[in-house]
Amino acid sequence: MKIIVIGGGAAGFFTAINIAEKHPEYNVCILEKTRKLLSKVKVSGGGRCNVTNERSRPSELVRFYPRGSKKLHQVFKRFSTTDMVTWLSKRGIETKAEEDQRMFPMSNSSQTIIDCFLKQAARFKVSILQNETLTALNQTGNQWQVTTTNQIYEADKVVIATGSSPSTWKVLEQVGLAITPIVPSLFTFNIKDERIKHLPGISFAEARVKIAGSKLEENGPLLITHWGLSGPVILKLSAWGAYELESKTYQFDILVNFVGGLAPDEVRKHLVQYREANPKRKVINYPLFDVPKRFWDSIISCCCIASETPFSELSKKQLNKLVEELAQGKYVVHGKSTFKDEFVTAGGVKLSEVDLETFECKRFPNLYIAGEVLDIDALTGGFNFQACWSAGWIISESI
Repeated sequence: MKIIVIGGGAAGFFTAINIAEKHPEYNVCILEKTRKLLSKVKVSGGGRCNVTNERSRPSELVRFYPRGSKKLHQVFKRFSTTDMVTWLSKRGIETKAEEDQRMFPMSNSSQTIIDCFLKQAARFKVSILQNETLTALNQTGNQWQVTTTNQIYEADKVVIATGSSPSTWKVLEQVGLAITPIVPSLFTFNIKDERIKHLPGISFAEARVKIAGSKLEENGPLLITHWGLSGPVILKLSAWGAYELESKTYQFDILVNFVGGLAPDEVRKHLVQYREANPKRKVINYPLFDVPKRFWDSIISCCCIASETPFSELSKKQLNKLVEELAQGKYVVHGKSTFKDEFVTAGGVKLSEVDLETFECKRFPNLYIAGEVLDIDALTGGFNFQACWSAGWIISESI
């Protein structure tokens, strides 16, 4: 039997390896359009490869998937994060969980995962052909004809695992599969503002960010960057709000609470109490709410509070402005940037097109789909990879 897996990334390799291991008599081949294999694995987790997440219960896992969450519950019951850790361990790779429950190889190097996949592919005689861009798929009876830029292949079964690929979606549309609109997910916010212009690298352990005029609101760690704002709270907003923010052409206002989500009234009450207890202390010398000193200095300047001003001389206007900047500072977003080198999209082949018991297309027998080419995407933390591992395993079991 000839199995062609299209895509030399995480989902493609994992699927091909498991098929070949279960059925050594099969001819399994990976077609990759570039000269680079497993490139997304290489950059994942800052080069350390955030291979999965410590959370193992499906009911907990699915909460991290803006698209596909409910339908993935049964998928994760069949192949969980724990199963992936075991799979790696059996192949000589031990993993570790960090405080935020992200999991990495003990080596702290993505090359460890890449080497493992390449070794397993060679061990089970998986053929790998590069510079093979998919241009057409045609069903001929129970078989498939795979056309690339170089030649035409015949296959008994085809697995599409190309990740976020406009050219692949175009081919699949031509086959007859329904595709949901494709928009970016997991991106950072571009902001040009004097208050944060000189503060790249400053972070807040817990912030709350709301999209003005929207129900979108998230909390979590926040990071000031050279281009604006990033960190888990921003990435969560970008994922859950992928379609809404795209409709705004990435031009919108946000309200930022830098003080752990404390309500403005609570912030004001704390400031007044501190002023009464420490009237002679200079405001600039005593950053409250555990905010970084450089950020406090910038906000004090923004509020027109002179460096010599003691708390007792704060005017009502200055106090109100300080409360506003700390608890609901307004910032204008004028674009987005890709999060590191990890490009994730929302949208793809509609999940209604696929039988998630097998990941085979319902209307096109012997055509399977795995990974981000499907309308599945997740927050950062190893969740996108886990969706690839689970789908790849189920496909290998089905085939």
